[in-house]
Amino acid sequence: MAKKEIYNIEMPQETSDRRRSSGSRGGSRRDHEEEVRGKGKKGKKMTRSQKRRKRRKTILIIEVIVLLLLLAGLFLWLKVGLINWDDLKNLKTNNLDEETQDLLDDYTTIALFGVDNRSTGNYDSGNSDSIMICSINNNTKEVKLVSVYRDTCLDVDGDETFRKCNYAYNHGGPQEAIEMLNRNLDLNIQKYVSVDFYALAEAVDALGGIELDITDEEASYMNGVGGYIAMTAESTGRKGGNVSVGHQTVNGVQAVAYCRIRYTAGGDFGRAERQRTVLEQMVAKLDGASLSELNDLVDAVFDDIGTNFTMTQIISMATSMKDYQLAGTAGFPFAKRTGNFGSQGSLVVPCTLESNVKYLHAYLFGNEDAQLSDELVKISDDIVNFTGYTQDDALDYGF
Repeated sequence: MAKKEIYNIEMPQETSDRRRSSGSRGGSRRDHEEEVRGKGKKGKKMTRSQKRRKRRKTILIIEVIVLLLLLAGLFLWLKVGLINWDDLKNLKTNNLDEETQDLLDDYTTIALFGVDNRSTGNYDSGNSDSIMICSINNNTKEVKLVSVYRDTCLDVDGDETFRKCNYAYNHGGPQEAIEMLNRNLDLNIQKYVSVDFYALAEAVDALGGIELDITDEEASYMNGVGGYIAMTAESTGRKGGNVSVGHQTVNGVQAVAYCRIRYTAGGDFGRAERQRTVLEQMVAKLDGASLSELNDLVDAVFDDIGTNFTMTQIISMATSMKDYQLAGTAGFPFAKRTGNFGSQGSLVVPCTLESNVKYLHAYLFGNEDAQLSDELVKISDDIVNFTGYTQDDALDYGF
């Protein structure tokens, strides 16, 4: 059979006009003409029915995307609804100068409390065995953590009562604990998160455990009938099991027990460092977690934390979670001296509070020339008078 040759024929305008007015068959002919004229390097131009199908497909894709976004919003709403909300009002701060306030506004600063209340899910009281300040650079998403040693001598309630700073949470819950940090450190903290032993154990288990290097001395305090693992298992109702010496994967109860050790070298300084280590390992594990693991973590932990973050704020932060990078951790005070002060017991004394806070602002916010408030300078002078320790009395404890 001979091969057919096809030519594109351009119709004269006069003939085309006559055919467009030639009755009911003109519509199909007009479509044919449009297709003929529309041919080119890419082939036929789409017909009207093809265009309609394409539009329907595009609309369907948009509808699916919108549906997924709505489902994601509903998912977060349900998860966030598990949280124990606490709407704190009128959190007090010192009279900070305008430059310092502007700099602090570039950061999200959060107080983190680990509460030892032996009653899971109750965040209104209890000694805060762990006190951390989390600073997030809003531009770079760089995160820094500072442990405030629980025995640090500070003005706990604003009436020049100098005692261990962890008393503030037990005395007035998160509101007084946050105000204690603001007052003694020239900060403007407005947000907090509180967890207890059970919440931390659940979080670690939801992540499939974390990696720790455990020394022989640490293992001796963790294991056994009267060890921290047994005590933590009893208070949380979760399974523990003894640990070995060296590098290993630990479960939630074992991780909490590791955080609670305070009688090894370094005492409370060592314990605070262990707490930061556990948090670092959790962040590392979280960074590579799958969607199902994140879901397990949310289910396990959200109903076991207390916070005054709003749902909108949590969702906003969650969308940037993968951008956050842990840049460093430290303990406060940096320059310090321990001593026994009668009824107040053994205290960690900042030498001096003023110089330590200046270093704190440099570390967390890059403010090398922090102008401290008159309120803080007075507290610093009062601590010197109460303890007798000045900047020259600081000792190097290796932490």
